[in-house]
Amino acid sequence: MYDVAIIGGGITGCAIARELSKYDVSVVLIEKEEDVAAGGATKANSAIIHAGYDPIPGTLKARLNVLGNAMYGELTEKLDIPFKRIGSLVLAFNSEERMMLNELYRRGQENGVPGLKIIESHELKEMEPNVSDDAVAALYSPTAGIICPYEAAIAFYENARENGVDFVFDSEVVSIKKEDCFIVETTSGTIKALYVVNAAGVYADEISKMAGAEEFKIVPRRGEYVLLDKSQGNIVNHVIFQTPTRYGKGILVSPTVDGNLIVGPNAVDIGNKDDNITTQKGLDEVVEGARKSVPGFDLRDRITNFAGIRAVPLSGDFYNRAFI
Repeated sequence: MYDVAIIGGGITGCAIARELSKYDVSVVLIEKEEDVAAGGATKANSAIIHAGYDPIPGTLKARLNVLGNAMYGELTEKLDIPFKRIGSLVLAFNSEERMMLNELYRRGQENGVPGLKIIESHELKEMEPNVSDDAVAALYSPTAGIICPYEAAIAFYENARENGVDFVFDSEVVSIKKEDCFIVETTSGTIKALYVVNAAGVYADEISKMAGAEEFKIVPRRGEYVLLDKSQGNIVNHVIFQTPTRYGKGILVSPTVDGNLIVGPNAVDIGNKDDNITTQKGLDEVVEGARKSVPGFDLRDRITNFAGIRAVPLSGDFYNRAFI
């Protein structure tokens, strides 16, 4: 029997496994795919380490966003994870969006985000010559960064495994019972543990229900992306956002840690948690949205399209759940 069983081998589950491996506890991570970071949001996302100005002050998301951002410098250096703290810019295109920048600045100040400032169009153009001439102002956040999320998950996994954590792959959880311990039934056998950590992403609500724990609802939200060649990687120097909506931070334009350019995502709530297809309509929406911020990227240098599915709780805040 293990002290702790972690369900989910994405970046969250792997990071938890690594952290627990520092202590004298027996830990197993259960993943339904054949490897860590093989599916879910870790495999396909924007690869941004956010600064923390967007979350509502006082929420768990606000606290952990800023705390996690500050940890990434030392963490990535220790584990040799590609990471660049290039900063971000949120563009405003009219007076209403300019007011939203003021609100984001206020939230960021309350959340403890360092170095925030609102810059005018002339300073924006000096920093980013290729952004749209229609942008009237921007919120600059120097602490935002870019990373390779699946490489980070793999680094957490490797370190955790070296420290004694067991990993069980190709094992989907089918039921959880609580007796004197948790009995986790999987498609490859039974695992017993005193504690269970739920890191199952879009399936976290279903795992919680299996355990007889708090019931909540996860909405799967699909986002489509376009990845361009390294010839386009220097078009912008920062992560370029638009003002956020209720569906998220909008369509971004950003360099990657490998020197490419990524644009996306759109945001479509879907019913099927595995429906990570790309659509012509969605990709057209991504390209059109990205060109609003940065008109000049060359789509002829497109390498690939892909889609990821992120877990959106109805509360709008993070859930921090372990079953005891």
